[in-house]
Amino acid sequence: MAIDYPTALIADDEPHLRDYLAAQLAHVWPELRIVASAANGLDALRLADELAPSIVFLDIQMPGMTGLDVAARLAAGAHGPYIVFITAHDHYAVEAFEHCARDYLLKPASAERLARTVARLKAVLRDKPAFDAEALRALLQQLGAKLDASPATAPVAQPLQWIRAAHGGETRLISIDEVVYFQSNDKYTSVYLQEGESLIRTPMRQLRDGLDAARFWQIHRSIIVAAKFIEATHTDFRGRLMVKLRGRPEQLVVSRNYVELFRQM
Repeated sequence: MAIDYPTALIADDEPHLRDYLAAQLAHVWPELRIVASAANGLDALRLADELAPSIVFLDIQMPGMTGLDVAARLAAGAHGPYIVFITAHDHYAVEAFEHCARDYLLKPASAERLARTVARLKAVLRDKPAFDAEALRALLQQLGAKLDASPATAPVAQPLQWIRAAHGGETRLISIDEVVYFQSNDKYTSVYLQEGESLIRTPMRQLRDGLDAARFWQIHRSIIVAAKFIEATHTDFRGRLMVKLRGRPEQLVVSRNYVELFRQM
C-alpha cells in the first residue's frame, strides 16, 4: 500500500533562504517531501499547478509575481494547497496572517518557530478541512487595503538579519543576533560568535552600512562589535581603551577615533 506523503513547494527569490528553509524542514518534518523550489512568482504558480503540492511556502516579495499575487491565483480555484507566507516585514502582514492564513514565517525562521508551523500543518492535514478560497481571498483583500493605505514612500532598507558565512568545508546561515564582533582581514572578514569563527567576503564598509548602528558599534577601522556583548572597558598600561567581551577570551582595542562611544559607560 502506497504511503501518501505530504509534499511542499518553496518559493523565495533568495536561494540561500530556500536552502535554509528546506534544511530546517528536513530536520523538523522528515516525512515532508520538497517537490520543487521557485525563485519567482511565475515559476511558483506554474509549479504549483503542475505538481499540486500539499503546502506552498510563499515569499511575499518576489520578482514577476508577488507571493500575494500567486496566492490570489491559487485562491481562484475550488481546490488549492495550504499556504504559509514567508516575509521579512511583519508590519503589514502579521496581524492578518494570525487571523486568516494557515501561518506566516518571519525569515529566517528559527527551528522553534518552524516546529510550531509544522505542528499546525500536520493538524490541518490530519483533519483535512475544506479549502477555504473565500477566507484566502478575504485575507488578500485585507492585505491589499493595508498596502494601499500606506504612505507612498521609498522602501527603507532593512538591517541585516542573517549572515551567510563559510565555516570549514560548509556554508552556514548565521543569525545576526549570534554575532559578537566582525574583524576585517586582507581578503576576508571574520565573524566571531561566542563559540567559533566563520568567514565572509563582505568588505567592512558594506557590512557597516547593512548593520543596525544602534546594535553594532564600530570601535576600530577593522572591527565592529555587537553592543550587547560588551561586558566592560578598561585602560591598559599603554593608555589604550580595551573592550572585554561576553563569551570571548580576547580583548579588543578601541581606536582613538571611536573612544567617544564609550563616554557614557
